[in-house]
Amino acid sequence: MSQWPIAELIPHAGNMILIDQVLRFGDDDIETQLTVRNTGLFNLADGSLPAWVGIELMAQSVAAYAGCQARLLGEPVELGFLLGTRNFQCNVEHFPAGSLLHIHASRSLQDDNGMGVFECQLRGPGIEAFARLNVFRPPQVASYLQEDFQESQP
Repeated sequence: MSQWPIAELIPHAGNMILIDQVLRFGDDDIETQLTVRNTGLFNLADGSLPAWVGIELMAQSVAAYAGCQARLLGEPVELGFLLGTRNFQCNVEHFPAGSLLHIHASRSLQDDNGMGVFECQLRGPGIEAFARLNVFRPPQVASYLQEDFQESQP
């Protein structure tokens, strides 16, 4: 289990934090979990989460992986970007309220420019989902965001 609260590992706040905790992390992978709460930003009327939210759960797990790595090195947790996913597959249409979900994300590629690819699995009672996430974390995220902001100004 992680020694840091999840809110200190990912650059989200409040209701946008969807995962509950890091169970384990290593050099190339992470395991997280959450219990589907029946109220939240993405919940359906019956309290369940649509299956497409699984992509965000996987992305937050990847963010937690980056946060754990940063904490180990004594560095600040920085913003990253989900660029997309390939071949998201899920055997259900929604995740029922109260379901305990486990997510495993394994890094398969990461380059010096901040690009990365993670193979992700989400499992729960009768639930299986898989995806490959493409992510990007610029080396100097603050200056990267400032450059884009300045370029977009008239």
